[in-house]
Amino acid sequence: MDLATLLGTNPGKTTDFRRDLSSPADFLRTVVAFANSSGGTVVVGVDPADRSVRGVADPLALEERVDRLVSDGVRPALALDQEILPWRQKVHLVAVRVHPGPHRPYHLRKGGLERGVFVRSGARDRLADPEMVEDLKRQALGGAYDEEPCAGAGPEDLDGEALERAFRRAGRPAPGRDDLRALHLLTEHEGRTVPTRGGLLLFGRGRLERFPDAWIQAGRFAGNDRSSIEDAAEIQVALPLAVEEAMAFALRNLTRASRIEGLRRVDEHAVPPVALREALVNAVVHADYAQRGAPIRLAVHPDRVEVTNPGLLPPGLSLEDLDHGISKLRNRVFGRVFHRLKMVEQWGSGVARMKRAQEEAGLAPPVFEEIGLSFRVILGAAATAPPRADARDGAILDALAERGPLSTSQVAAIVGISDRAMRTRLRNLVDRGRVVEIGSGPNDPQRKYAVLNRP
Repeated sequence: MDLATLLGTNPGKTTDFRRDLSSPADFLRTVVAFANSSGGTVVVGVDPADRSVRGVADPLALEERVDRLVSDGVRPALALDQEILPWRQKVHLVAVRVHPGPHRPYHLRKGGLERGVFVRSGARDRLADPEMVEDLKRQALGGAYDEEPCAGAGPEDLDGEALERAFRRAGRPAPGRDDLRALHLLTEHEGRTVPTRGGLLLFGRGRLERFPDAWIQAGRFAGNDRSSIEDAAEIQVALPLAVEEAMAFALRNLTRASRIEGLRRVDEHAVPPVALREALVNAVVHADYAQRGAPIRLAVHPDRVEVTNPGLLPPGLSLEDLDHGISKLRNRVFGRVFHRLKMVEQWGSGVARMKRAQEEAGLAPPVFEEIGLSFRVILGAAATAPPRADARDGAILDALAERGPLSTSQVAAIVGISDRAMRTRLRNLVDRGRVVEIGSGPNDPQRKYAVLNRP
């Protein structure tokens, strides 16, 4: 374990510092929170106020005390890794490594499941509410909230019109009864065919009566705080359709800038549309719909866009994992449906697309935060570098602007690259909001491409 690296890390999701164990109850709360979340390391012998190294008087005795405290105070039994770390040959620290536990929820013996279950949110240990305790149990057993049956409902409670509309937008026919079962929008329960929670969350008739927070609250604010709102929308249509309405709201309210590229003037949104779409899709797909009290929120500020969904990262997943393309799907029904609707591609690739889009626009990379019991993506709109220029993309845009809608092979012939390379470039330009597809869908062999913003 690299002590210098640990000391250079801020307290957060997976790191905590303790001067000593004079507050064993606080220490045990952190151990439980780490075990229920993404694991973590508690470094004992460091003053958390200024990160100064104080050391521990007797590291062997402290290791034994940690073992006793955890053995007596945490249920179920939890194994730890401990390591004594020398610091500049003068003092020693003790690093207590807590792994994500396989038998969640872990709890303080004295608090029980009602008052003893904690989770890690940022640098804080938070008491889990009953819904979160149930979610920890469910995930430990490999279950998913949105796959559970709704015994009091029937197939007729799925809104066929919303289903047809969502699938038509993706160029697909409305799903039949077998498709609904394959997507797990319907399931068998006690000899009856019933909708799953995911089915009703996505396409249920009167779904907000059952799930009052399954909608998107959108707002545009005049300043960098939320004291003055200039535009607002309550987007309560079926969630796959709500993503499109939220996108339209954001693009309508985002500031725009113009620059010259090739022979054209290019109008661009302050935040790349592809980054915004990924953030919205991820928020809808990964939200914790068992929570009550807050919908998904889209906030457009002059210098940034924030997308916030209820629910922390799933246990075992840290903020650092997101940068490496590691993803865990909280809602499996949502995942199947959004994949079928071509709204998600490969899991874990959304973060990479957000980062790439921000970088190409000369903007700071997206910021990921856990706020309270929610997860937030922040897309900065303030330029940190000139937009990345690409002469070949400029040639593609010039060709489309001068000659009108063209097929992939037509543009490839003009620019002088292979059809395969051109498909990749055109897809990237579509993602960036520079080019629009004309056709019945992404699989239409006759589809063409046109410049979205003409000079």
